[in-house]
Amino acid sequence: MAPRNQTHVLKFILLGLSEEAVLQPFIFWLFLFMYLVTFIGNLLIILAIITNSHLHTPMYFFLSNLSISDICFISTIVPKMLLNTQTQSQVITCEGCLIQMYFFMIFEGLDSILLTVMAYDRFVAICHPLHYTVIMNPKVCGILLLASWLLSALDSLLHGLMILQLYFCTELEIHHFFCELTQVVQLACSDIFLNDLVMYFASGLLGVVPLTGILFSYSKIVASILRISSAMAKYKAFSTCVSHLSIVSLFCGTGIAVHLCSAVTQNSRASAIASVMYTVVTPMMNLFIYSLRNKDIKQALRKLFS
Repeated sequence: MAPRNQTHVLKFILLGLSEEAVLQPFIFWLFLFMYLVTFIGNLLIILAIITNSHLHTPMYFFLSNLSISDICFISTIVPKMLLNTQTQSQVITCEGCLIQMYFFMIFEGLDSILLTVMAYDRFVAICHPLHYTVIMNPKVCGILLLASWLLSALDSLLHGLMILQLYFCTELEIHHFFCELTQVVQLACSDIFLNDLVMYFASGLLGVVPLTGILFSYSKIVASILRISSAMAKYKAFSTCVSHLSIVSLFCGTGIAVHLCSAVTQNSRASAIASVMYTVVTPMMNLFIYSLRNKDIKQALRKLFS
């Protein structure tokens, strides 16, 4: 197939959440508030974990990296959206769109893998407590973190290379507030079969496989907790999983809802609004779940401020 205007594709148009001028100030301040809360809150959690020696454990090591990932995750999309809203410009360059997609997919995949690794950590801590320090030693934690970064980066790089092979026509309006992979691919004039194939494969690799691993870990955890005779010991064991389980439910629930919304409805604007929960609200809620439900984090934050 001959290239069609490939060299002339210099920018995309991000239509955002609403074209109503009266709503733009509200959207700007709402997203600015959520961004600052997420950024500052997760930064405080990272500092609390670093400065408190009692939190230098595998669970909080992975939690600090999840906070870093959440900061980067929301920072790939919200600042550009705020800039576009404030300047009343909907333009993003082709290069800027590609970079945004690349980093968004890295941190989206990293969140998914880190949540799976954290579920494995809880599985080892509860089901094999006597071997926990041996299994989850610093070397193993470092390897798990490195593997998480490499897998998510390679997945994102593959998508990026596939995008570079596409030809785009003149209709370059994206009905979203950031460069969402599926919508960008749908704008292409060339055949997108391979792109769709890669997206389905990536959804299985970084979506279905981690979710299956998390469900398997928690099935073993629940079975192990039920065998404990003491009610107090049961409560103590389960309480170490509540925060992580809440975050997994929120992350997976909103992610599945966004994909179902995209598949069921043809309304791109409705899909964009639904994705706000997944991309902006979820990283902010992760912060509150771990800071409000975790005694160790609350004590570390008090110590940090004092």
